[in-house]
Amino acid sequence: MRLLKREQNNNHVRIEGAMRMDKQYKNCQSCGMPLSRDEQQGGTETNGDKSKKYCSHCYQNGEFTLPDLTAEQMKDRVKQKMVEMGFPKFLTGLFTGNIHKLERWRRS
Repeated sequence: MRLLKREQNNNHVRIEGAMRMDKQYKNCQSCGMPLSRDEQQGGTETNGDKSKKYCSHCYQNGEFTLPDLTAEQMKDRVKQKMVEMGFPKFLTGLFTGNIHKLERWRRS
């Protein structure tokens, strides 16, 4: 959606514009996984559209797959999955340290 404001003074026209664009996320705003690595290219909204915020592991049909999970529990789940995938333990802490700052957790 494009919003424009146009003002005319004497022979000068000034146009101020603002583009309202949907925010694009590189990482899931629940678990932090890079969305480019999601094998289903994102979770789904209630209308079937792909979510631009959440991965398919965290979000399906407009709802979180684990709605009662806390940020701390998510951090533990992600660390465990990363260890299973062969990541060194010190990296798991580095990659999960900011989970509480992701959009899902900032609201609560």
